[in-house]
Amino acid sequence: MGWEMWLGVAAVAISAVALTVAMTVWSQQRRRRRLDPPLAVAEALTEDVGQLIAFVANPSKPAVANLERTVRRVCADADLPEPLWLETTIEDPGVGQTREALSRGADIVVAVGGDGTVRAVAEGMVGTGKPMGLVPLGTGNLLARNLDLPIADPDEALRIVVAGADRVIDVGWARVLEFAQPDGAAHDPARTGTTGSGAAGDDATGDAVGTGEADEVGAGTGTDGANDTAGDALPEQDTETAHIFLVIAGLGFDAAMVADADASLKAKMGWVAYFVAGIRHLHGRRLRAQIQLDDTPVVSAKLRTLLVGNCGKLPGGITLLPDAVLDDGILDVAAIDTRGGVVGWAQLFGDVVMQGFGVRNDLPAKIGRIDHARAKRVRVRVEGGEQAQVDGDLLGKAVELEAWVEPGGLVVRTA
Repeated sequence: MGWEMWLGVAAVAISAVALTVAMTVWSQQRRRRRLDPPLAVAEALTEDVGQLIAFVANPSKPAVANLERTVRRVCADADLPEPLWLETTIEDPGVGQTREALSRGADIVVAVGGDGTVRAVAEGMVGTGKPMGLVPLGTGNLLARNLDLPIADPDEALRIVVAGADRVIDVGWARVLEFAQPDGAAHDPARTGTTGSGAAGDDATGDAVGTGEADEVGAGTGTDGANDTAGDALPEQDTETAHIFLVIAGLGFDAAMVADADASLKAKMGWVAYFVAGIRHLHGRRLRAQIQLDDTPVVSAKLRTLLVGNCGKLPGGITLLPDAVLDDGILDVAAIDTRGGVVGWAQLFGDVVMQGFGVRNDLPAKIGRIDHARAKRVRVRVEGGEQAQVDGDLLGKAVELEAWVEPGGLVVRTA
C-alpha cells in the first residue's frame, strides 16, 4: 500500500476520532444546558415566590373563628405561600408566637385582635426590620386609628396586609420604678434617685426635667393580650420590665377609667364603656406630682392625669395630642387638670374637641386645662401612687413611672 493510501486511512481515522470527541462534547454540553438553565432562568427559579405572612390571632375575638378561612383564601388568590396561623393564649398574649413566626421565616407578622394583641406582636417585631400588619378586632384599636387603617372591615385590612406599603414608626417604652402598696404606701420608701420633691402648685406643667439615663429596652407584655380586656388581672410588681406602648401611656384618671371599665359593657358598647367608667372618677382627687422632661428643671403640679403619647387619636373622633406624630422621634406629653367639678370637666372636654379642629384655648385661669410639652424621656412621681396604663393595659398602681421613645423601632404595613 502506497504512502498516499496510508495518509488517506490516517485522515479518515483522525476524522472519526474528532467526530466522536465532538459528539461527546456536544452531548455533555447539551446535558449540562438541560441541568443548568441560562442565568436569567436560574434567577427566576430562585426568586422569592411571595411573602410568607404569619397571623397571630386572639381566639377570644368572635370574628377570629371565620377569619382563618378568609386569610387562607386571600393568600391563595394572591399566589402567596400558605400562611402561618398562630393563636395567642392567656400565658402568652403574642410575643412568643411572633418570635416563632419569625424563626419560621415569616416576612410579615399580622396582629389579629385588639390593642393587647397589637402590643404583644409589636414587642416581638421591634428591631427586626420586618413589617407588622394589623387586622383590628378590639375595643379601642388605637394604633389602627392613628394609621388610618380600616377598623370595621377585616377584608379591607387583609388587602392592605397583602398589598400595602411599609412605614417606619417610633415606639414608646414605660417602666414602673416604684409601686404603691395596697395601703397607699410606697413599695420601697428608702429608694433613691427619684424625681425630687417640692411644693405643689395648682398649675399643670409644660416644662420638666429628664434623667438623661440610657435604658435597655425590656421585654414586657400587657395584661390583656389574651382577651384584650384590661383590669381582669394585674402584672406582678416588676420594676425591671419595660412595657411597650404604641399610642399613649398614662398615669391617673385615664388609667383609673381603664381599670373600672366593665367587661360586659365593653362587649356591648365598645369604647363607650370607658367613658361610662370615667364618670365615677370625675370627683376623684387631684394628683400631687413631680415631673421631669429631658434636661429641664423638675416641676411640681396638681393634675388629674399625665399622658405620654406616641400619637394622639382616640375613639370617638377625639384627638387628645394634636401635635403627636408617629415618626418624629419624640413623645408628646399632656398634663390634664380640672377644678370646679362637672363644670371643669365640661370645659376640658370642649377644649379637647376644639383642639382636634386646630383651635387652642390658652386663656389663663381656666378651671379645666391641658398643658402640652414634648420630650424624649418623661419621669413622674405621685404621692400615694396612682393607676398606670400603656395602650389600655394596666401596669398597676405606680408611685413613680418613666417613659422614653425608641425612634424608628417598628415597621408597620399601611395603606
